[in-house]
Order: sequence, then C-alpha cells, then structure tokens
Amino acid sequence: MSDMRLIVAGAGGRMGRALTRAIAESKGAVLAGALEAPGSELLGKDAGVLAGLPANGIKLSADLWAMSKEADGILDFTVPAATIANVAIAAERGIVHVVGTTGLSGSDNAVIKSVTNRAVVVQSGNMSLGVNLLAAVVKRVAKALDESFDIEIVETHHRMKIDAPSGTALMLGQAAASGRGIPLDEHAERGRDGITGARRPGNIGFASLRGGTVAGEHSVSFLGPFERLTLSHQAEDRMLFAHGALKAALWAHGKKPGHYSMADVLGLADL
Repeated sequence: MSDMRLIVAGAGGRMGRALTRAIAESKGAVLAGALEAPGSELLGKDAGVLAGLPANGIKLSADLWAMSKEADGILDFTVPAATIANVAIAAERGIVHVVGTTGLSGSDNAVIKSVTNRAVVVQSGNMSLGVNLLAAVVKRVAKALDESFDIEIVETHHRMKIDAPSGTALMLGQAAASGRGIPLDEHAERGRDGITGARRPGNIGFASLRGGTVAGEHSVSFLGPFERLTLSHQAEDRMLFAHGALKAALWAHGKKPGHYSMADVLGLADL
C-alpha cells in the first residue's frame, strides 16, 4: 500500500508543528496539506520550516476543499469551530478524520457522530497509550469500589490551554462514570468556590491547574475511609500525542465507516 497522504489542521500551532514532525519522522505517511485559519499571518509559510525541518514545499492554506482532493486523511487538533467546519468536508471527500480537539460541546460531538455512517472518524480526548491504559484501569477500579470511595480528578496543563477540564480529564471522568454505571453529566463537579456544603456522595470532582509549559499531567484519586488510591499519568512531550494521532490515522486507513476511539486503535476497547 502506498503512503497515506495526510493533512495537518492547525499546522501553524504547537500541536500542528508536532504533527508535521511526526509525519516526517515516520514510515507509511506523507504530508499532503497544511491547513490554517483564514486570515492567519502564517498562510503561505512552508510547513516544514515552521516545524523546524527543511522546507518541504507544502504551504499553509485555508482551503481544505482544494487540498483534500488528493488526501487520505486529516489530523485535527484545532478548536471546536474549526473542527466542526472540517467535519463536513472530510466526510464529503471520504477521508479519515482523526479528531484530537478538546472543548467540544454535546452538539459538536453530535455533528461529528452524524457523519460516521459514511465516514471514518477516530476521536479521543488523548492519543497516548498510557492515558488510554489509565482510562481502562480507572473504569475497572471505579467498578470495584463503592460510593464510600470519592473520585477526584486533577489535571495540569501549560498556561496557553484554553479549555478546562481537559479532554483527557473528561475522558477519565467518563471511564469512572462508566465503571460506576452513572451518567457523568449528572454527577460531575467541575469547580468549588465559597460555602459549597459537604461533598455529594457519588459525584466525580474535577480540578484544573494552568501554568508554565506542562504538556499534561492527570491523576485520578479514589478516596475512601482511611485509605486513598491515586492513579496518574505525566506527558513529557506533545510528540507523544502526535505519534499517537499518526498511529490512529494509519490504523483507520481502509476501515469501514464508523466512530472509533484510541481504545479501538490500541485494542483496549474490551478492557
């Protein structure tokens, strides 16, 4: 099979540049396009140079329809509005859409899922093997421990991250909720301030820290009577997520239409 031709969305951003490097460093894929927002001062710049590589002749453009004509997939770590705009084009072109964008609303996710009867979408709040293993373990532990163990999730990211809680924190929260057999949206506590009263039994708490250049740290604590269990993951470089996204795209190439997750890609769906 020939190399998979991939478009990097948000190619001028931190994650976009990491994705460009990951493609250049890996076998089985080539960069077919570099998408950037309309009006960006980076339009027309060489994607390779921006990523700290030799010039590759791929210029940043805002025209996804044109660049997707000869592409097989798109790696999308942008912002919700951009991702939703990309969904329809990717589906119309019939190319794999790997979605790592966080901060998506319920209606955004409904739009993404609406195309999966005719398109291949791999979507995850985190593309790393370690985090997906952590989610599988969190689900098992939550199932094993009753409500006498409170669940608290703490995440830390760099100062430039614009959404909270992180997509990974929400993914871990969903894993915990699934283990408990409860709907996360009815049991999530996303912030505490002032006189909040005692903690509600069965709720899943979230706390978000922002600062510095932290790539991503997450912990899930199960706090019971006289003992506490904490599971954690630290990301040391965002290239971890870039290589995970590339792995997802290569895995999805040729798959039947559907909505997949990194658990599917990594063979963890049944854990």
